[in-house]
Amino acid sequence: MRFLYKGLSGLFIIILLLSFLAPVQSANANVAVSAHSAILMDEESGRVIYEVNAHEKNRIASITKIMTAILAIESGKMGETVKISSNAFGTEGSSLYLKEGEKIKLEDLVYGLMLRSGNDAAVAISEKVGGSLDGFVWMMNQKAEEIGMKNTNFSNPHGLDNTNNHYSTAYDMALLTRYAMQNKTYAKIAGTKVHRAHNSTEQWNYVWKNKNRLLTQLYEYCTGGKTGFTKLAKRTLVTTATKNQHDLIAVTLNGPDDWNDHIQMYESAFKEYKPTEILPEGLIKDMKNKTYRGHVYIKNDFSYPLTKEERKLVNVKMKLLKPQKAWKDKRKIPEVIGKASIYLDGKKIGSRSIFYGETKESFKHQSFQSTWAELFEAVLGIKSNG
Repeated sequence: MRFLYKGLSGLFIIILLLSFLAPVQSANANVAVSAHSAILMDEESGRVIYEVNAHEKNRIASITKIMTAILAIESGKMGETVKISSNAFGTEGSSLYLKEGEKIKLEDLVYGLMLRSGNDAAVAISEKVGGSLDGFVWMMNQKAEEIGMKNTNFSNPHGLDNTNNHYSTAYDMALLTRYAMQNKTYAKIAGTKVHRAHNSTEQWNYVWKNKNRLLTQLYEYCTGGKTGFTKLAKRTLVTTATKNQHDLIAVTLNGPDDWNDHIQMYESAFKEYKPTEILPEGLIKDMKNKTYRGHVYIKNDFSYPLTKEERKLVNVKMKLLKPQKAWKDKRKIPEVIGKASIYLDGKKIGSRSIFYGETKESFKHQSFQSTWAELFEAVLGIKSNG
């Protein structure tokens, strides 16, 4: 490995190159959905594997409740009791049939919201968490902006067609689901098939079965999601699925055959794409420069779903700061001394910071011992230390 100083004004570049010309094949060619809008997203990387009209604004019906659920979970009030108001009691559409004045835990309301799509639960949650329905809607839109949902606007917590100012896109709802699935409580609730809750007004308890047939009946790899339907939005559906440690998110809007749409997208992607560790965590070995030797490492690995053909089109470029004379005092060496940029067929798909310091002991034994790392070494002719 050699340093290239010319024309870099204080930077040098290490290039790890794995590029060969080959056509990229995609699972997209094998998919044709009934839905007007659809998307299939890799949960870990956010890569869009399949899409059609994914950025078109549409009514979304009850998949709105994904946002309502995650805000309730993040509120820290899940163990608190909610008193059902007359406003919540009178909500139209799908319902848990809660009674005015009834007391129920917020956690149970979230289960009822996600499993049975209770609109009364949505209003009760909004009043508890946001102080009022309007206050909660403001929170919904603030969270949407935070997540990066650029083509979304919420006007209620349930998704009923009571306004033209309530919309999102397949892409934005995939972003929201990706965010929500990072929360273990949300993932647990969304993937629950049956939930029992205490009923404070009757001698029998609530038993709620999940409406998501992909989870309960149709697809063994489904891990959760949310159904939706209104007369104007038609059928909407968000689901998640995992197979061989590959986590995917599917969204369809106005999908008359949505169950099969989701299965078809999942099966095609699971067949064609594999999560691939491109840049492993650990020590970057065999550095020529004495300052960096044994001290330069990647803290977090980088993985990405790839087809077999795409593996030939990966290019990793590393840029590091040129060592300075002042660095003879190691305390003056920055913690972050460079960046690794990962490209697929010339398009940047991610990056990782390169750190300087005392690496973890485990790095010295596990660093760059993946198939990709061995390929890096083979291409560069690097001799392994162990």
